Amino acid sequence: CQGHKMAVARLKTIANHLNLSPEVVQWGSRVTAHLTSGRLSSLPTSPEFRYTVDGGALTHEQRTFYEENGFLVVKNLISHDKIDAYSTRFEEICRGEVTVPNLTIMKDISLVKSKATIPKDSTSVTKIQVFQEDPVLMGYCSSPEVLQYVESFSGPNISVFHTMLINKPPDSGTKSSRHPLHQDMYYFPWRPIDRVVCAWTAMEHVDRSNGCLVVVPGSHREGKIKEHGYPQWEGGVNLNYQGILDYDENSPRVHLVMEKGDTVFFHPLLIHGSGMNRTKGFRKAISCHYLQTDSIIIDVTGTVQEQAIRGVLDIALKKMKMNKDSPMANMSLKEFATNAVQTTARPVRGNPGGLRY
Repeated sequence: CQGHKMAVARLKTIANHLNLSPEVVQWGSRVTAHLTSGRLSSLPTSPEFRYTVDGGALTHEQRTFYEENGFLVVKNLISHDKIDAYSTRFEEICRGEVTVPNLTIMKDISLVKSKATIPKDSTSVTKIQVFQEDPVLMGYCSSPEVLQYVESFSGPNISVFHTMLINKPPDSGTKSSRHPLHQDMYYFPWRPIDRVVCAWTAMEHVDRSNGCLVVVPGSHREGKIKEHGYPQWEGGVNLNYQGILDYDENSPRVHLVMEKGDTVFFHPLLIHGSGMNRTKGFRKAISCHYLQTDSIIIDVTGTVQEQAIRGVLDIALKKMKMNKDSPMANMSLKEFATNAVQTTARPVRGNPGGLRY
């Protein structure tokens, strides 16, 4: 059909643009995502760009690629020494040698369901979130190497909100190490959307065997947050691993094969996820979401995002051991979102300013 031909042509364009290896196959096209670092850009404002802004490190070619596809891989952006330091800190946190205020530690559902004795080390941890209070891991989010690119997406005044270090475990046979295809913006109650970006850095070689990221090129340009929900997977789904409900299985996908230190920047509406880790080792990555510092908190009540924010509220109540009669439980969603963002957002470049409500 015509749509199929257009999708194949699109993937061929990406393959030609990115200097791709033959490791990933989709509809007969072999694709991964590689793009070299860019120098500082002094291009004037142009109507051809919506998802990037003047300033920062993106070249014209990189801006054009991101505008069309919604993601951009920069090779070898973070040094191995820095990544090793983040990995060591993660191990210290998992062993209980370092305590980080407000940190969330997540374990795979298959391990929890097994009722086995859970070891007190990194083999039991699939992800840590909200590490803004840890100076070592926050060094990633505030690193000049990353921020020079973030400025091209979020502008000169940048804040950090959502932080993660992901430790994707070897799949136990339940396929629970998968992360369904989703949009990050589903969980974020602020605007403008186009000034939000994620930086995701591979802490080791990642490919399809250990569950690399998979993206749907150009899906951000639909400009809409889709309805999400928990997939009906036989082995269960990890908490807050919601996926798009009406995803078209025939949509062309690109698997991002990356090396240690490579970093992908992607738009919050880009449809993406990751597959199973079929190896015997853990697959690590560190990531951070950035937003324009003076973004506006919105009320998501009655929108497709309401379920997501209520879910986050429920998790917060359980973590803080609060019941349904507590003041937090009776906040409006906008009040909760405002409180959550005020508590966790950290300005990292430019005018610290403040969020608007």
